[in-house]
Amino acid sequence: MPVRIAAYVLIRALAGIGMALAVVASVIILVDFVELSRNLSGHGNIAFPQLLELSILKSPSVVLLLLPFIFLFGVMGAFVSLNRRNELVAMRAAGVSAWRFTLPAAAAALVIGLANLTLLHPAAAALNGSFEDLRANLTDSPLHRNSGDTWLRQGMDGGQMVIHGRRRERSNGAIRLTGVSIFIQNLESNGVLRFDRRIDAQEAVLQPGFWRLVGVREVSPGSESVRAESLSLPSPLDRRSAMEKFTPPGAVASWDLPATIRSADLAGYSSSIYRLRLQQLLAMPLLLAGMTLLAAAFSLRLPRLGDLPVLGGAGVALGFTVFFLNQFCGALGATGTIPIIMAAWAPPLLALLSGVTILCYTEDG
Repeated sequence: MPVRIAAYVLIRALAGIGMALAVVASVIILVDFVELSRNLSGHGNIAFPQLLELSILKSPSVVLLLLPFIFLFGVMGAFVSLNRRNELVAMRAAGVSAWRFTLPAAAAALVIGLANLTLLHPAAAALNGSFEDLRANLTDSPLHRNSGDTWLRQGMDGGQMVIHGRRRERSNGAIRLTGVSIFIQNLESNGVLRFDRRIDAQEAVLQPGFWRLVGVREVSPGSESVRAESLSLPSPLDRRSAMEKFTPPGAVASWDLPATIRSADLAGYSSSIYRLRLQQLLAMPLLLAGMTLLAAAFSLRLPRLGDLPVLGGAGVALGFTVFFLNQFCGALGATGTIPIIMAAWAPPLLALLSGVTILCYTEDG
């Protein structure tokens, strides 16, 4: 019987989370639609279906950012509903401890947090990339037009490449540079970069995994120049990160974060924001479990004792505090003020320990 009770409460909690997810997602899509309509109002070729598609592509990344709130509101609503119908009273009168029907919900939060790391976040990042591409195509952004000089820097094993050229129209989804000069530097054993050679090319096209150069002239110190019709140079950049130096952390899938960190380190960029994002994704299961326990702990008070709305409001306030503490610690970690591990893991651990402490006090006195 306790197993069936725990399963029943778990199903109700998941239903509450689903309802909260539907409400939050609907609000986000509506807000994004209004915002996109306002920002893109100057482009007369954008119709309602395209705006709706843009809103749907953009919203998943925002929904995942608010996932702790979804769990807080969904679980709290489910437990308050069970409490108001005296179902929790009957369960506890039958000798079922609160731990028996709250821990399955916390375990489900852990599983969903792992799914966020492995499936949901990569999917949201892919949709966010599609959103950026579609918006660029619809608005004829500068990525598609001729522009001025472009400087890029990419890392490679044992050194880096500095690339200068003039950006032209994209061809078949590839970045095209003309009048290209590439300066290749090798990293010596003492950590100093030493100039190795220079490559000039009439044209460079960024393709998956490499630059394809046409009309090449290569010069090394102390040697004569060498000409070639074409040359390929390996590159970790993609067409979006090449023009934006590196993509924002939210647009990088969790599986790609280690490679992005390595590429940023090789190129001499700071990788702290990517390291922080990776640690935050790893800590997300604990944060969701902590929010679940907090929601349950503030919803178990007997209705006849009163103050249930007050406790519910206190639970929401504490959830907001944990969320903003998580954002604040993330900002401090990104700037190096506090260690990245502390910035990513301290708020989830605080939420989890707070939920366990309050639940212990409520259940065991």
